[in-house]
Amino acid sequence: MSVERTKRAGDRRRTRLNSPPPARVGSAHETPLTLVKAIGGAFSIELAIDLGSGIDAEIFKWFLAALFFGARITSAIAIRTYREFVKEGLTEPRKIVRRGWDGLVKVLDRGGYVRYDFRTATKLLDVCNALIARYDGSLNRLHGEARDSRDLEERLKALGKGVGDVTAGIFLREMRGIWQKAEPAPSARAVAAARTLGFIPAPRADREDALGILRRVWTAAGGKPKRFPDFETALVRSTLRSPKPEAKRWKIAG
Repeated sequence: MSVERTKRAGDRRRTRLNSPPPARVGSAHETPLTLVKAIGGAFSIELAIDLGSGIDAEIFKWFLAALFFGARITSAIAIRTYREFVKEGLTEPRKIVRRGWDGLVKVLDRGGYVRYDFRTATKLLDVCNALIARYDGSLNRLHGEARDSRDLEERLKALGKGVGDVTAGIFLREMRGIWQKAEPAPSARAVAAARTLGFIPAPRADREDALGILRRVWTAAGGKPKRFPDFETALVRSTLRSPKPEAKRWKIAG
């Protein structure tokens, strides 16, 4: 093969690697925009949380919801429980601490958290107390003190056992574009769904590579960069609608 032909072959290979792959023909949702329209985007929007405002009160509401989504319960119970907390006015760390363990258990029970109510009440108190003690109750301050995206994630997880990898990922996914340092890798669920729907060529691309590919797919389809979390969340939602047999009992939003 001549040098010129070798160069052309290399150019074609680089083009394939850097171009967003087309959605699989015949898939239920052929573009990112139709996927979001059919299944729904960011959970924070569904919960009427205004993350775009950037204010602490709204960001803590989403953090609280993410704590519920990250637990081993159905997404429906997580949403119902969050709404019970809203009805009770428990959407600030100090108010949650003041309500106390017994009061939190009652609210969790009404949301359907019966099996994990004791444990979750303890975790909520631990996380809120740590947030108050270290950052005066401000998640924006926590973000401001973080050195980079990795440190941001570690600071969130250091708030207590209630914030693990799944919870931090759920929270930071929808903070992408709101916080400069919120740059989590797509969840394993999102990547698996993207491969199934043909947005990522399987089995190429790890989770870090997948983020770049999915961003290019989203913008190529006409999606606004700041609404990219809608696409990520829609991918996750698609797995919640059709769980594998061994995962039917629990549907998490990660």
